Amino acid sequence: MPDNYTIRTAVNDDAQQALALLPTLADFDVPQYRNPDHLWQGDASLFEQYLAGKTPNTHALVAADKDDNVHGIAIYTLRKELLSGEPSAHLEVLAVDSTCRRLGIGRALIEATESKAKTQGASSLTLHVFANNTRARGLYSAVGFEEELLRCYKPI
Repeated sequence: MPDNYTIRTAVNDDAQQALALLPTLADFDVPQYRNPDHLWQGDASLFEQYLAGKTPNTHALVAADKDDNVHGIAIYTLRKELLSGEPSAHLEVLAVDSTCRRLGIGRALIEATESKAKTQGASSLTLHVFANNTRARGLYSAVGFEEELLRCYKPI
């Protein structure tokens, strides 16, 4: 990541800028039967609850420049791993300003999330990603995630 960005815990003053990044979660070829707003509106609510102190197991990190402008956000929740039941963290959100992509911000946010979650007792990090979100899947693969489960969906 460039030296002019730092990763830090998200605070209330970050709310407006961080929330403005969440629509980028739908910045790919969203399946036609999905409403793109549904891909991020729940995450916006989760972030607002985090800022209000209502979600003690949810944590948020931001990538900010020297002027404290937020260019990326990661939100994760500490919870049991789906199959093993071991302490884990789930990456709820990874969003980077579209003008700042390919600068290492996403990677830095993932690495910081891993580090923080590990100190909080997690032994793994999980996430969900749409199959056709190739940009995100490429990043996740590059930082060591293995695609493990396939979720199928059929509107009826």
